[in-house]
Amino acid sequence: MTNYQLILDEIINENVSLGKRPTLLLHACCAPCSSYVLEYLSKYFEITVFYYNPNISSLEEYEKRKEEIKRFIDECNFSSDIKFVEGLYDNDKYEEVIKGLENEKEGGSRCKKCYYLRLEESAKYASDNNFDYFSTTLSISPYKNAQALNEIGKELSDKFGISYLFSDFKKKNGYKRSIELSSIFKLYRQDYCGCIYSQKR
Repeated sequence: MTNYQLILDEIINENVSLGKRPTLLLHACCAPCSSYVLEYLSKYFEITVFYYNPNISSLEEYEKRKEEIKRFIDECNFSSDIKFVEGLYDNDKYEEVIKGLENEKEGGSRCKKCYYLRLEESAKYASDNNFDYFSTTLSISPYKNAQALNEIGKELSDKFGISYLFSDFKKKNGYKRSIELSSIFKLYRQDYCGCIYSQKR
């Protein structure tokens, strides 16, 4: 299995050796998953957080997670300033994409369709706005398939002509650190991914 953390280390080391701080569009699903990733990557990249999550079934839940990410960005003292951009909230689009897969098990083909939807929109935005890289915080979750996420990222990188920042943020105790930061900043930690189907699992 590919060691995506090793690939990320190599990318970071190469940019550091060249004296570069590349721009990164970082798709983010929620504040807890973003916490460690932003703490870690802000040392090496100029980051814009891209909040694009049409999979979240409840508008109230969507807004709650969005405001929590914005609060965390404002309150945490990062190595560099973090910008924030919100994508279009369109739960109907998500439902259209996963139609017929509603009863699939969590982590299966429905989730992969969801990954693709959110990463494709991220890649489009990053390409249109001349970012150096795009990536996602999703791989920090022990419930998310890092292999699938990185394979989708590579496919979209080729499609849109923009570099994907490979990652498996669970490595280096990333998930553990995200729990610590969530406690320090009293972040809202939801107990489901976002869609009504994950809520039922």
